[in-house]
Amino acid sequence: MTIDKPRLGVFKFSSCDGCQLSILDCEEELLDLADRMNIVFFHEAQTTFEPGPYDVALVEGSVSTEAEIERTKAIRAQTLFFVPFGVCATHGGIQAQKNYADVEEYKRVVYARPDLVASLPTSKPHHDYVKVDFELQGCPPNRFQLMAVISQLLLGRTPSVSTNSVCVECKRRGNVCVLVARNLPCMGPVTHDGCGALCPSLDRDCYACFGPMDDPKSARFAEELRMREFSPLDIVHRFRKITPNPDVFNKGAELYEREADQS
Repeated sequence: MTIDKPRLGVFKFSSCDGCQLSILDCEEELLDLADRMNIVFFHEAQTTFEPGPYDVALVEGSVSTEAEIERTKAIRAQTLFFVPFGVCATHGGIQAQKNYADVEEYKRVVYARPDLVASLPTSKPHHDYVKVDFELQGCPPNRFQLMAVISQLLLGRTPSVSTNSVCVECKRRGNVCVLVARNLPCMGPVTHDGCGALCPSLDRDCYACFGPMDDPKSARFAEELRMREFSPLDIVHRFRKITPNPDVFNKGAELYEREADQS
């Protein structure tokens, strides 16, 4: 069943705003979207905002404060389709590196008044706190995938996007494998597609900015990197760089974490 002129809200949590900018980058598609939806809450693009309820909520950024826990629950309660987009929202983002550090020590070193910093010791995705209806990965998300997801929601369909690895995109583009040919620590075999294999197409190794693909076999890939003589510390950094929070990536990092700590 389609929704007649549904209400769209775009919300920011702990993030850099890049995912919201990916919506604005849609340009002509965004104009078409504005004809089909009432965009009632979008700080990056508007100066007036309307309260809920919302038919679709696009949620950028991770949950990193107590206030954000309450806020994501409040948005969820008044939203029909709750869609975190971008790896901060779906996996905790680069700020989830603090999940493996002493946050209180960081606050003491960096801030003159650490008692004023209202930060949780962890950065987590929204699905840790509320029910989500769909997640779109990426840093930032692929704008064409984003428009496809919104269009599918408008048609009353369950959204879907490709769940292949970046390696599939490399094959489609005819790229030479930088892992095999140049022995670069490319994360393409375990990373969700959607970027168009941007880094390998520029003869650089993928650093997993789109987060883990479905069932990435991270531990096995970590062993492959070790066989290629990458250090335990390099391997841990690879799995905990851009999307360090997911359990599936942790299986790769944890395999060599003790050795990395001793190096």
